[in-house]
Amino acid sequence: MQNTELLLKKLTLEEKCALLSGAETFKTRGMPEHGIPQIWLSDGPHGLRKQAGESDHLGLNPSVPATCFPTASAVANSWDAALGEEIGAALGEEAAAQEVSVVLGPGLNMKRNPLCGRSFEYFSEDPYLAGKLAAGYIRGIQSKGVAACPKHFAVNSQETRRMASDSIVDERTLREIYLTGFEIAVKEGHPRSIMSSYNLVNGTYANENKHLLMEILRGEWGFDGAVITDWGGSNDHALGVKNGSTLEMPAPGGDSVRELLTAVESGKISESDIDARLSELLPLVFDTKAALDAAPREFDAAAHHALARRAAEESLVLLKNEGALLPLAAGTKVAVIGDFAKNPR
Repeated sequence: MQNTELLLKKLTLEEKCALLSGAETFKTRGMPEHGIPQIWLSDGPHGLRKQAGESDHLGLNPSVPATCFPTASAVANSWDAALGEEIGAALGEEAAAQEVSVVLGPGLNMKRNPLCGRSFEYFSEDPYLAGKLAAGYIRGIQSKGVAACPKHFAVNSQETRRMASDSIVDERTLREIYLTGFEIAVKEGHPRSIMSSYNLVNGTYANENKHLLMEILRGEWGFDGAVITDWGGSNDHALGVKNGSTLEMPAPGGDSVRELLTAVESGKISESDIDARLSELLPLVFDTKAALDAAPREFDAAAHHALARRAAEESLVLLKNEGALLPLAAGTKVAVIGDFAKNPR
């Protein structure tokens, strides 16, 4: 195990800056000459999505086989945090078997827009329920030595213009509705990482938002892990580093490194800001890598599939056929519309 403080004294400023951004779509930068390994991060909230060949952040290329668990929007109906912890443990086991250090999930956000294309992957109906279930997933995932990364922090509840939309919200509503789930997840689940969201919050991008990342997440809630950008979610890397964002993903290349170097030279940020973020990132890298090195490379796929079926069963909700619409008359046609209706992914 590397001593982070001693390691920081050995690294040049350029090397430090380089470590704060990814090398590939789902991989961090490694520096073997300093004993710093490269680690994998992978979706997803309810089923691992590690791509076997070339990676792409949309997941279009084939992935390594993994169990397909019910979505968060389904499992929320179970009201069962212990079930969530079981699913999390299975996700963590599969991640460790595939040498994935960070599982990018669970997802939790309060839905504002019924057309949100990612509503299915969020615990989202109620802040308290979302927080309790997310905490269970986090504990389960991390019981296998793998880091969880709950997302997307914060107030991210629509896909339309997701990288430019501004969530305007007063402080009371922010805390009671949109942050309560994350607060419970952080305090009870103790995630090793958390993912910032694309959107602005009251005029400042979430990934560079001092109020969210430094004052609330780190200051009030005591989070000491790594904040990871959503893929392409960094808008001002230097300001993100200054205000609590640890790792820029996916792979911004040398421009990201030069941006930080220039920011230090100009006084926009300090080297101590860089060091603070590395003190969050390096323990995550070393701890998860050590756990993966000791983990088996196989898992009981049949048992995990049985767990997925049981989770689905326990999440079913039976509705009464009352009202003007139900029950449907015999012979009524129902339309399922869209490409995925014909070719589900």
